[in-house]
Amino acid sequence: MTLPALPAAPLSEDLYRDACRAGLAQVARAFPEDLALAAQAVAQARQAWPADADPLAEPWPPMRMRQAPPAPAAAMTQARQRAPLPPASLPAPREPWHWLDAGQIAAAYRAGDFGPVELARALLERIDALDGGLHAFIDVDAGQVLAQARACEARLRAGTPRGPLEGVPVGIKDILDVAGQATTCHSLLRLDHRAAQDAFVVARLRQAGAVLMGKLALHEFAVGGPPVTVPFPSALNPWDRTRHPGGSSSGSGVALAAGLVPLALGTDTGGSVRNPAGHCGVAGLKPTYGLVSRTGAFPLSFTLDHIGPMARSVADLACLLDAIAAWDGADPACAPFARPAYGSKLHAGVAGLRIGLLRHFHEEDMPAHPEVAAAFEQAAQLLREAGARVCEARLPPLQRFGAAQRVIFQSEAWAIHAQGLRTRPQDYSPVARQKLLPGALLSAAEYVQAQQLRGPLMAAVDQALESVDVLMAVNSMDPPCRVDDAQACRQTYGRHARSPFNLTGHPALAVMAGLSGEGLPLSVQFVGRAFDEATVLQVGAEFERRAGWAGRHPPGL
Repeated sequence: MTLPALPAAPLSEDLYRDACRAGLAQVARAFPEDLALAAQAVAQARQAWPADADPLAEPWPPMRMRQAPPAPAAAMTQARQRAPLPPASLPAPREPWHWLDAGQIAAAYRAGDFGPVELARALLERIDALDGGLHAFIDVDAGQVLAQARACEARLRAGTPRGPLEGVPVGIKDILDVAGQATTCHSLLRLDHRAAQDAFVVARLRQAGAVLMGKLALHEFAVGGPPVTVPFPSALNPWDRTRHPGGSSSGSGVALAAGLVPLALGTDTGGSVRNPAGHCGVAGLKPTYGLVSRTGAFPLSFTLDHIGPMARSVADLACLLDAIAAWDGADPACAPFARPAYGSKLHAGVAGLRIGLLRHFHEEDMPAHPEVAAAFEQAAQLLREAGARVCEARLPPLQRFGAAQRVIFQSEAWAIHAQGLRTRPQDYSPVARQKLLPGALLSAAEYVQAQQLRGPLMAAVDQALESVDVLMAVNSMDPPCRVDDAQACRQTYGRHARSPFNLTGHPALAVMAGLSGEGLPLSVQFVGRAFDEATVLQVGAEFERRAGWAGRHPPGL
């Protein structure tokens, strides 16, 4: 094949030839620096590859990732017995409405303190007053919100609520389809898109009676990020608007922390629920792979993507997970079994539970900021005082997890974005383009080898959870960095302990564990056995009660 003229440095002739073979001649000419960065990322990934990886191992098979719990005799789609909502006799909430959790809202509705329309109006006014400086929402249709709230109010008055979230507002990350609305993925490439139907999780929220408040900001295609984003501004951290809010579910974390919504949905491919939960001082759960359907979510990495609940309390995470977790035959990875009530053990405490500390993640593999390490130790001590049996635990090094996760993510993301990068590279933000291009330079063999490495890493986590009930790890290795520091933003995405559990599929919960010396949220993770979200939430709820951080809000809000 005859190649066009070689562009100016920094591209070598070999790299230019590889780019043209991948259909990226336009990128090579217009954005040679981005292609050079992609080649550098691939070289680093190859250099980090474990020398002892078994080339004859069976690749990880997504369709049978792990055996789901045995299904009861009842049909998988029948209504489950859920943990009871707070009784109507609860005292009237003392906090302003915008800080109430879902249980408090439901109790207030039953007591007649206020109704869904009043709450929706109050939150719309708060969004109007605050979000111009926070950019949590991409789109809010006040007319639709109030119409939903009026319908909820009518059902409550008639005594026919749809479900436990009747009249409770929820924000939707703009990577999930809402019928009739754009799913922009925070990208110029998707501005003209309109969803024909709801994503499975959005339909489940409607069935539970939730009020959909609008579409929330994110990093472009769940992979871009600050300091430069298009076509909408980046969401800003309400604890300090000069600091990183986490991503990619940045709008979800910001909206919760600012009291714009009580509940939100995020997605998590390498930590994108838990990162903004940690940086914004809220709670976020990445469920077990296969627990929550991904139908109607724009994909980033087919075998790493998860949809998860975000909230200001662990109890609200359980309530939201109850609503969205169900079998969906349209998602080939969705596990076919009847889901339990995930809040059933929230008040059981942790006495006698075994909690394994993954200290080596932040002490040996990737040394953490001293304030992060101190918050981790304080959290462990609180659990000891609560009666948990706390001990050391070990997994393979973070770098081994990262080697496999990186290649899988880059390969699958390239498969999704190849056409867009070949034909409209200029419409991607620089950060998204730089993160997506490395997949074009990876081979099929490297993708298979990464899937081969995945199985033993899954088994290692399973084995560790045979001797403990829950593992505990740090979330981010550092407090939130400055959002206008491009180098710090690039570094922050690699300094964490989240992606191992996207790779292995285990459930992972992030909760606030303290404040840095600069008043910025710090966070820890609790990781459990596959499909044992109830125990993970049990530990998180007890820690939350004893630590008291869940009641802290950003200054001035």
